[in-house]
Amino acid sequence: MALSRTRNVLKIYRRLSAFGSSRSLFTAPSQSTTVRIFSGIQPTGILHLGNYLGAIENWVKLQEECGSVFYSVMDLHSITVPQDPATLQENVLNMTASLIACGINPERSVLFQQSVVSEHAQFCWILGCLTSMPRLLHLPQWKVKSAGSKSGGSVGLFTYPVLQAADILLYKTTHVPIGEDQIQHLELTKDIARIFNNRYGEFFPIPKEILNSAKKIRSLRDPTSKMSKSDVQPLATISITDSPDDIMLKFRKAVTDFTSEVTFDPESRPGVSNLIAVHAAVTGQSTEEIVHQSVGLDTAQYKAVVADAVIQKLAPIRSEIHRLTSERGYLCSILTHGADRAKEMASPVFHDVKKLIGLS
Repeated sequence: MALSRTRNVLKIYRRLSAFGSSRSLFTAPSQSTTVRIFSGIQPTGILHLGNYLGAIENWVKLQEECGSVFYSVMDLHSITVPQDPATLQENVLNMTASLIACGINPERSVLFQQSVVSEHAQFCWILGCLTSMPRLLHLPQWKVKSAGSKSGGSVGLFTYPVLQAADILLYKTTHVPIGEDQIQHLELTKDIARIFNNRYGEFFPIPKEILNSAKKIRSLRDPTSKMSKSDVQPLATISITDSPDDIMLKFRKAVTDFTSEVTFDPESRPGVSNLIAVHAAVTGQSTEEIVHQSVGLDTAQYKAVVADAVIQKLAPIRSEIHRLTSERGYLCSILTHGADRAKEMASPVFHDVKKLIGLS
C-alpha cells in the first residue's frame, strides 16, 4: 500500500512546472493559511554539485517566492551515526557558510541550527508516542541503514523520520521541498499530522510536497547511482569547493561509453547523458540545446566543455565559502539570530500542543 501511494504521489507531482518557470513553485493553500516552507540539510561533509543543483538552487528560488521560509542545519539528525564533537561543530559552521555562499539570504529566510531550538527534540517525543513501530519499520531508510550497521542500527536512526515530522510540523509548514527518495518520509509526516488532528482537533496543516526532481545529478563514476558525498570513489563526486584542476580531472575521468558522439539517451547512454544533464543544469539550457551545440565534438572534448561550465558556475561560490569560513563570529551570529526567530514560531506552537494533549 505504501509503495502504491508513493507511485501515485510521484505521478501527481511530476506534473508540477519545472523550477524557474514563470509559474509559482507551489500551489498556495487557502487565504486563511500562511504559506510556510521548511527544509533542512545535515552538516556532514561538503555540499556537492548534486546537492546544489538538485536542492539548494531551489531553496534560493523559494525564498524569493515565499515570505515565510525556514532552513535548518540538522545537527540532531547527523548524530544518528557517530560524530567527532569538534568536527561536528566545525561542520555546522561550514554548512552555514556554504548555504549563504550558494544564495541563502538570512534576511529572507530563517537559517538556524536545529539543536539550538529545543522544541524539535521535545516535540519528537510527543509525536513518537503517536507513531506505531510497524509504520516505521516499513520505511526504506531504516531497512537500508540498519542493514549496513554492525549494531543493527540505533533507536535514533529508527525514529529519525519522527524527528523529521517534528521539524516540519513545529512550524505549521505548508510546503516541503524534497527529493523523490523522501516522499515516504513526508507521507509519514502527513499521517502523523492527521492522527494528531483527529485526536485533538484540527491544528496542523497537512504539508504538501515540492519535488526537487528537475535536476538529477548522477555519480561521475557510476551514472546509475546519484552523486553522493559519502561515495567511496573520490573521482565520483564534485564538491562545490573543488579546485578547477580537481573538477577538470574528475570530468576527464567520468565514465561514458565507446561511442564518441554526444547524444542524450539516459537509458542506453547514462554516462554521457549525465554529463549533458550537468551541463544543462549549470547553464540553464535544455538538453536539446546542449546536444545541438555539441555537434562535432567527441566525448573527450565534450568532457572539457562541461568541466569549464561547472568551474565557471562554482567559482564565485567557492570564493565566497573561503571568505565566510574565516569569519566564524559572523556565522555564529547568523545562526544565533536565526534560532531566535525560529524559536519565536516554534515556542507558541509547542505550547499549544502541550495544552491540547494535557501537559500544561
